Amino acid sequence: MDRRNFIKSTAVTTAGLGILSSTDLFAKDGKVRLAFIGVGLRGRNHVAIALNRDDVEVVAICDTQEESLSQCRKQFDKKGIKLPKEYTGGIDAYKKMLSKEKLDAVIIATPWEFHKDQAIDAMKAGLYVGCEVIAGLTLQDHWDVVKASEQTGKPYMTLENVAYRRDVMAVLNMHRQGLFGELLHLEGGYQHDLREVLFNDGKSYYGNGVEFGPKAISEAQWRTKYNVEQDGDLYPTHGLGPILPFININAGNRFTHLTSYSSKARGLASYVEKKAPGHPNAKLNYKNGDITQTMIQCQNGETILLTHDTHLPRPYSIGFRVQGTEGIWMDVAQGIHIEGKSKPHAWDPAKEWVDKYDHPIWKKYESLATGSGHGGMDWFVFNSFIQATKQGKQTPFDVYDSVTMSAVFPLSTDSIKQGNKTVEFPDFTSGKWKSKKNTFMLDDSGL
Repeated sequence: MDRRNFIKSTAVTTAGLGILSSTDLFAKDGKVRLAFIGVGLRGRNHVAIALNRDDVEVVAICDTQEESLSQCRKQFDKKGIKLPKEYTGGIDAYKKMLSKEKLDAVIIATPWEFHKDQAIDAMKAGLYVGCEVIAGLTLQDHWDVVKASEQTGKPYMTLENVAYRRDVMAVLNMHRQGLFGELLHLEGGYQHDLREVLFNDGKSYYGNGVEFGPKAISEAQWRTKYNVEQDGDLYPTHGLGPILPFININAGNRFTHLTSYSSKARGLASYVEKKAPGHPNAKLNYKNGDITQTMIQCQNGETILLTHDTHLPRPYSIGFRVQGTEGIWMDVAQGIHIEGKSKPHAWDPAKEWVDKYDHPIWKKYESLATGSGHGGMDWFVFNSFIQATKQGKQTPFDVYDSVTMSAVFPLSTDSIKQGNKTVEFPDFTSGKWKSKKNTFMLDDSGL
């Protein structure tokens, strides 16, 4: 189906119609030969989705920790599927896997500091790369990933699942039908109490203990140190990934400038002191402010506000806001207001509009996505990557989109270090944004 007719099919009058893809979803014979670098909790989530598909063969897995490999073996045993080849023994074990195995794609779910090198090596090995956030720790890391993708011709996709969240896609559908008018301002972020993720007792993943680093397990082994050592938005992609398609970033629009501010840091030390009075980790100087806010200016005049808030007691929220000349959506308020359709100065329940404008792709693939994790959006991001690999196409988020949403990490840190200075946002596309078209979920050919 062409994009114009696809968009028309999303209108309320035809909301029940199915999507006719321009290509058969399972058109190619054979399976995607997939490997995993990192099979901790997040990696095993992707493995679980892979094992439910008949178009994917997990050829090999790589991890430095026996516990992760052991838990992953259980996933294969439970499904009655032959165990993949294992690579372990050190942080460079993945290189042997890349050189020895015949692969089509790799999924990287390791600690952030390893992403850049592993992704570049995988692209140089001729593979599609699906990488968990973040793309790199420094601005140069991000440029290196871009150059590797350009030089090898291999796609790199940040596996940002929130862009596929059902309400986000419904609101994107509403926007594309003009209900919000011209967009002026958007907000998003990562507002999630991570205290039980950043500390544990070395035995259980969440909720017990106040250790991090070598005395801990899972994310607390490596993620907490960034909160000790750096002050900035450490996790910008959940907020930015969904926003990119709304305002055509890297496809007729781009980010031009960024400014970040950070509050004082009290949450993590307070948490440790409450859990274990007098513990040394309660006396550390945590550099990462409890709330970091970043304002981004766009080429076409829109503004974006990102919020990173992970150290304090609070319910989970991405904090989305989509605001235009004709209406507004705020997920925290769980409300939508459309001028001329809503009561003046009053919120409509967002669910009424989200259900009404449910994205056709969600309706088509809901049964497959159900139960895959994070409300089904994990299936969509995984499926998008696999289908791009099968069809030999560019991934829905390309390397430029991926580094754009990730680079806020080092840029925000730089802004704060310089006294909240406004810094220029690099044009990773080197001008390609001027001619590229926004095709994100306009049809299902990428699925």
